[in-house]
Amino acid sequence: MNLRHSIVLAGSLLLAGCAVVPGLQPERERISDFALEARFALRVSQPDRPAQRSGGRLSWEHRGEQDRLLLANPIGIGLAEIEMRPGRSTLRLANGDTRESADPESLIEEVTGQRLPVGRLAAWLLGRAGISGKLTHDPLGRPSRLDEAGWRIDYGYDLELPAAAPARLTLSDGQGIELKLRIEEWKEAP
Repeated sequence: MNLRHSIVLAGSLLLAGCAVVPGLQPERERISDFALEARFALRVSQPDRPAQRSGGRLSWEHRGEQDRLLLANPIGIGLAEIEMRPGRSTLRLANGDTRESADPESLIEEVTGQRLPVGRLAAWLLGRAGISGKLTHDPLGRPSRLDEAGWRIDYGYDLELPAAAPARLTLSDGQGIELKLRIEEWKEAP
């Protein structure tokens, strides 16, 4: 083998090592329990006021009817942890304060200043509509838009596969709140 062929082979192997392997992402329809790492951006626009923006990192574990969300600033310093179970949610702030509520949306409001639909978000991440939801699909059969409970959820994908899990979500309430999630890693929880 000559030097040119060796360089081409080495370059190809290097690029293959950096490629996303579709089989490593769980198939959306089979996901029940999951963990994910994501970035988020929250924008709130109100009439006669400049838009407020915040963002950071999100680590999420979902098992059955239990969720654990860790919110951090953009450089990874923890801000809050929210644990949700049916009938009880707990918020732990970085300063050690703890609050409990039957309503997880009220706890997320304490952290973000906005009432966000965290109770439905696990199902919405996977494109699973509730009874009142209206779900539309893209040409590959994947969720592309979901309208439910006054929220619109738009889905974006990195992989062109029918069973791909979403890589991007944009949630908006039509009244000035927009939450964007960029999912960097999906894992099926054991």
